[in-house]
Amino acid sequence: MTKTLVRAPFKADHVGSLLRPERLHQARIDFKEGNITKEELRSVETEEIKRIVDKQIEIGLEAVTDGEFRRSWWHIDFLENLNGFEGYVPETGLQFADEVTEPYDVRNIGKISFNADHPFVKDFIEFNEIVGGRAVAKQTIPSPNQLFHRGIRNPEVYPDLEDYANDIIAAYRDAVRAFYDAGCRYLQFDDVYIAGLNTDNLFAYEEISRQELIDLALRVVNEVLEDKPEDLVITTHLCRGNYKSTWAFEGSYAHIAPTLFAKEKVDGFFLEYDDDRSGDFKPLDYIPNGGPQVVLGLFTSKFGELEEEALIKARVEEATQFVPKEQLCLGPQCGFASTHHGNKLTEEQQWAKLKYIVDLSKELLR
Repeated sequence: MTKTLVRAPFKADHVGSLLRPERLHQARIDFKEGNITKEELRSVETEEIKRIVDKQIEIGLEAVTDGEFRRSWWHIDFLENLNGFEGYVPETGLQFADEVTEPYDVRNIGKISFNADHPFVKDFIEFNEIVGGRAVAKQTIPSPNQLFHRGIRNPEVYPDLEDYANDIIAAYRDAVRAFYDAGCRYLQFDDVYIAGLNTDNLFAYEEISRQELIDLALRVVNEVLEDKPEDLVITTHLCRGNYKSTWAFEGSYAHIAPTLFAKEKVDGFFLEYDDDRSGDFKPLDYIPNGGPQVVLGLFTSKFGELEEEALIKARVEEATQFVPKEQLCLGPQCGFASTHHGNKLTEEQQWAKLKYIVDLSKELLR
């Protein structure tokens, strides 16, 4: 049987999460308070997913997502459903630039493996049926590297970091295969961990050198991808934090580029370039010619105002000094609602920005 290859990421693409409508927020409150059943909540989620799939197709996106409407956090909902982890409420949330996040996190409580009944697989099957072949159904999950932040590994369960890494790699290989068997052909790893390796203060990491951390992060992803099916596209999104329109850290990609940009065996990088915190394009010089696609996140998902067209054109031209135009794509720097709280813009502004990206990609990259 001939395999059909998905040519993603697309010239206009987006990271994944979308603003939750008020109806969905209310349904979650009603469920939490015992006013509706789990099935009734899921019905509301499904109806809203159908609506946003139609809208993404209408504005011209070739890859669509479920907006992450069935989860509360971009990462924890997936991670806490792996064997060997649990979600919990710590004493405090994480300090962002202008905000402390709602306290919720994940921790290691036992030996790690993929949960064959992971709810995300069922969710993808239903989502893919909703898309119905009208576009490419893209699935987003947190990178395996998210499990390496200091404080997640339980030293009583895993006294050795290598044993911990090997079991995470095995669990994610099984996860990739499960999504593939469910019909997924476009999978994205969201990776705040790797982006954070550029910061001056590595406060949230295991106590080994920066280069050892970078090398470990590369090994984890590449070993997960070793037996990736040929017709499965896997990309990675490098994020500096996205919570209620604020951010967690800053820094260019200079520290990680020589290793990760040059050697990570993904099909594309979604990179944040929406403001000065991101640094310049010089690290893109490490992207191999003819290698991964680079989605330039020149459009912010944090606010609704549209970026100046002349500025976007100039920045695309600047990026071509380091990466051939045929390897460039356009997108927002992050999702519009990495958590259920969402960023500070309206849904109308969200759709206008995504349509703007589609239109400019046709003008600038085709």
